[in-house]
Amino acid sequence: MEPLIINAAITGMVPMRSDSPHVPITPEEIIADVRRCRDAGATILHLHAREPDGEPTYRKEIYAEIFQGVREECPEILISGSCSGRVYGEFWQRSQVLDLYPEFGSLTLGSLNFPNQASINSPSMVQQLALAMKQRGIVPELEIFDLGMADYAHFLVKKQLLVPPFYANILLGSLGTMSATVENLCAVVRALPAGTTWAATGIGRYQFFINSLAVTMGGHVRVGLEDALYFDWDTRQLATNAGLIDRVVRLARAAGRDVATAEQTRRIIGLPGQAERFVARAA
Repeated sequence: MEPLIINAAITGMVPMRSDSPHVPITPEEIIADVRRCRDAGATILHLHAREPDGEPTYRKEIYAEIFQGVREECPEILISGSCSGRVYGEFWQRSQVLDLYPEFGSLTLGSLNFPNQASINSPSMVQQLALAMKQRGIVPELEIFDLGMADYAHFLVKKQLLVPPFYANILLGSLGTMSATVENLCAVVRALPAGTTWAATGIGRYQFFINSLAVTMGGHVRVGLEDALYFDWDTRQLATNAGLIDRVVRLARAAGRDVATAEQTRRIIGLPGQAERFVARAA
């Protein structure tokens, strides 16, 4: 099997410092945690920004501080910037991070209900964001919570709003979306556009279960405190991002899989190498 790509979702929009002392909130904390995640084996960082009070933000200047620090400290890391509609619903808000040219931008392919709120992703918004990413040479990080979202990816491909390379995160187990089962993961994987590099995670107590399935199926993983705060959901043993990554790395090695380097990650997904991307951006 291919070397395992580890995508670390380290902050998210929901966990607060009151939930866990290990959730990085400030740019300095996020940059420091990125280093730890890189050292543990992550090569993609799915990044959210927060205001000083810990609330989610879309503001480009805060993202810029985070991205600059990550690129200085971990230049090989691939960055995915969040375009989430969970709190902010206007295109001018959700697209600000794209002006910083991360390698990926998150693109949720439909609306959904989380346990306590909705994430609204209208067809026009999804298409606007997809076009903005295409125009900037940013790869959409397709966020798929339901089977219909995988089907919608085919529609966007036909409209040429999505073009290769394709990269998708499959997220299962959140109340209101597809449950975290073997059958559901297989169904979504089969429904993806041909050639899609896919990663999977479970929400909450299902994270390691779905990570384990992805490792043994030959897929890749998303892992981190954005989706799961605990190592053990029965004892409520708090996790760290690096610790969650280390557990997946140990599983991969037990299954006979290497962990991908950043350059291997680029090659597997179909991205230009780091040097080629730098030249393209400079041009």
